[in-house]
Amino acid sequence: MASAESTGASPDGIPAGRPDHTSGAGVSARSGTGGAPAKKPAARPAAPVVASLMLGMALVALESTIVATAVPQIVGDLGGFSVFSWLFSGYLLAVTVTLPVYGKLSDTFGRKPVLLFGIGLFLVGSLLCASAWNMAALIAFRLVQGLGGGALQGTIQTLAADLYPLAERPRIQARMSSVWATSAVAGPALGGLLASYAHWRWIFLINLPLAGAALWMIARHLKEPVRSPGRRGPVDWAGALGVFACGGLLLYALVQGGVAWPWLSAPSLGLLGASAVLAAVVVRVERRAEEPILPGWVWRRRTIAAVNLALGALGLLMVAPMVFMPTYAQSVLGLGPVGAGLVMSVMTLSWPVSAALSQHVYRRIGFRNTAAVGIGLAAVILYSFTLLPYPARPWQPALIMLLLGGALGLFQLPLIVGVQSTVGWAERGTTTASVLFCRQVGQSVGAALLAAVANATIAARLADAPVPGLPEHLDDVAKALDRPELLPAAAADYLREAVAVAVEHIFLGATAAAVAALLVLLLVAPRRFPVLPDTNEE
Repeated sequence: MASAESTGASPDGIPAGRPDHTSGAGVSARSGTGGAPAKKPAARPAAPVVASLMLGMALVALESTIVATAVPQIVGDLGGFSVFSWLFSGYLLAVTVTLPVYGKLSDTFGRKPVLLFGIGLFLVGSLLCASAWNMAALIAFRLVQGLGGGALQGTIQTLAADLYPLAERPRIQARMSSVWATSAVAGPALGGLLASYAHWRWIFLINLPLAGAALWMIARHLKEPVRSPGRRGPVDWAGALGVFACGGLLLYALVQGGVAWPWLSAPSLGLLGASAVLAAVVVRVERRAEEPILPGWVWRRRTIAAVNLALGALGLLMVAPMVFMPTYAQSVLGLGPVGAGLVMSVMTLSWPVSAALSQHVYRRIGFRNTAAVGIGLAAVILYSFTLLPYPARPWQPALIMLLLGGALGLFQLPLIVGVQSTVGWAERGTTTASVLFCRQVGQSVGAALLAAVANATIAARLADAPVPGLPEHLDDVAKALDRPELLPAAAADYLREAVAVAVEHIFLGATAAAVAALLVLLLVAPRRFPVLPDTNEE
């Protein structure tokens, strides 16, 4: 592995001020005799390939949010109000627990077959969702969609690193960030329009031509280097099943805990205990596997372990702006759904811009230091939310979201580009999947943890309320805030202030997660990432 010092360029071994034209996906790297890697000028990926990757990213991002605004129409048609939340939780579970599996498979069999399989499965899942006859069937078919979505999310990120040399990766990653941000913001609006003026089934039918186009373009235009058959070991199906079962149990416990049953109840403790036992079994199985799904080197290498932990903290802290900021904007500031969406969405404007510009920073000070600056700024910005007056003016939280997006763009992209640049082709899929897996798990843990903080804060405020007319149960708070005119004026204002305090506590928790990520970078991550030269094949 080439060290940063041996390159004599930037702190992480990145050529300063000139592109690195050493490789490109689609050009074989083998020499004519010995099979050793040979550097060749990078061939720019075909436009249809890049378009298909962006289209695949849009499908995954849209599917995470487009269903939200159509829930009333779906429940009205199919029933199942008590379990509709699994339309989101089930999809998230399937995507998260399959990321490591697809990452290893893409390193073993190549990106193209895994991506084609994922798009095909996603397409089938969308068709099945559109034909669902009850809520149970729709939830099951969302799981099928998620199984395909896991292949898309991880493999597309890996291909972005394969297709572009290190000097140009920030450009494609910034494009991916822009697609994700735009789709995440547009998803709820598009879902509402389709449900209101067409039918909720069109939310899934619209995926068919898009996924079909991506499938055709990748099958026709994506070319991968030919790999040596001797490099392929047996697929670790036992490890894959163990990872799936362990991750599924853990995320199920986190999603249902505090909602379907109390955290200290028998179901929660039983599920968490079972997931811990399964985790121990998975570790034992993976140690004995010839080609493990979750190889130990993912955690033994300081760079990858530090990025995994730091992006896990990112997933946790993102729950505050993405989940609780809309609630704050509507319940405390009195904005409508559109206004609340605008307050949150300004973050998605600054994030891609900052990510695209981050290369100019990490070329000078390195990947780790750039990310540390970004997450340090994010910690200060998150904490500044707790200093807002009550009631705040809408432009104040909007400004915080704008600044937060800029800070997190400076944090996330250097870590992803950096960690992908420390491994070769045969390890890049596994590495990328481990990073995305940790971020998804962090998000699930954050949703459960921060929701518990919010509920505890509001429950304490209700118990000590000095005014009459307040809801007696937490379940009634949302309904009361939706119709505040039915409450006495003093009670409505007290309830809004209670929500404001709860969201402040959420942002304090997010600040703590940002500080934890900063400490990981400073104490665990190497000061200089050991960047490898760009090659197509090892």
